[in-house]
Formats: sequence, C-alpha cells, structure tokens
Amino acid sequence: MILRTTHTRLGAGIVAGLAACALAVSASPASANMDDGWVRGYDTYVGDWGDEGELYRDAGPFGHVSTSNAVCLWQRVLWAEGAKKTQLAGKPSFTTSDINGVFDYDTYYATADLQRTWRIGVDTRVGKTTFGRADNQLSKTGGSTDRGKTLYLKYDGASHDFNLRRNTEGKYLFQDADGDWRQAGYDYRTCG
Repeated sequence: MILRTTHTRLGAGIVAGLAACALAVSASPASANMDDGWVRGYDTYVGDWGDEGELYRDAGPFGHVSTSNAVCLWQRVLWAEGAKKTQLAGKPSFTTSDINGVFDYDTYYATADLQRTWRIGVDTRVGKTTFGRADNQLSKTGGSTDRGKTLYLKYDGASHDFNLRRNTEGKYLFQDADGDWRQAGYDYRTCG
C-alpha cells in the first residue's frame, strides 16, 4: 500500500512538473521571424533582427523573388550603407529610387557588396546573419524598450542615417521615399 501511494505521488509530481514547464514555454515570447509576418522585436532592440526570415532572389527566370515591406526595409539599409548595386565599372550606389520592395538584381548585387564589406560571407540572402549584422547599426533615440511601449531608433549607416520606430506591438516601422511610415511585414508591399 505504501509503495502504491509513493508511486501515485511521484506520478502526480511528474505530471505537475511537466504542466508547469509547458505553461512556462507557452508564456515565453514568440520568436520574431517570417512566420510571424513582421519584422518584430521585444525588450532591448539589440539582436532584434537576428531571428528574421530570409529575403532573397533565386537565380533564373522562374526562381523565388522576395517582395514585401521587409524587402523595403532591407533596401533602406542598402541605401544607408552606400552598397554598390552592380558589378559593372563605376559601381553606382544604391539610391532611394531603388527602394521598391522587390528583391531585384540591383538588391541582389548590393546585398552581395554589403556582405563583402561586412565580411560575413557572401550568399546574397538576407537572413539571420545579414539582418542580424544590420541591427548592430541601430541606436536608441527615444521612447522605451519596455513591452507595450514605442521605441524610437536610428539606423547609422556608412553613407546615410534613417529613423525607425518599434511600435507597441514590437513591429518595426520605417519611412518610405514619400516620408510615410510603413510597417516592415513579409506578406504585403505598400512601399516603393
């Protein structure tokens, strides 16, 4: 009888422990990535972009081409860094008129140029390593890093700076060429 009671208590303790672990895991914040639909972050802004989805262009006429406001945000970074958008002589820099939300060949070549400059390995894809490196250039200009509060940031590029904000839901916003604020999302394109 004592053995059966001990086993019952032990089993109940294990079940309670597993339930507590499950609740703790479900209460932790979701990772901000492409599945979430937004370029998003929480708490401190350091490392916010290191868990984002991939933006890229496959080679060939029928390959994948990322098209979204997240691409527009990346193109703002290329402009701010003065990335070169072609392999041709003269190598013109990425301009604000190139910000269209389409991971076109100018974006492809400028991404490769910036990856070379940053010495992070050239794969022409903007994912955890490349996006993560870009958020090293963010600095706080105002607001709060507390959840549910708006945070104001500046991207400090090699050639240009631009302002961003992280809204109360943790979503990043940037200004388009007309000065309108756009949310950096993966599932739609309203910039460009």
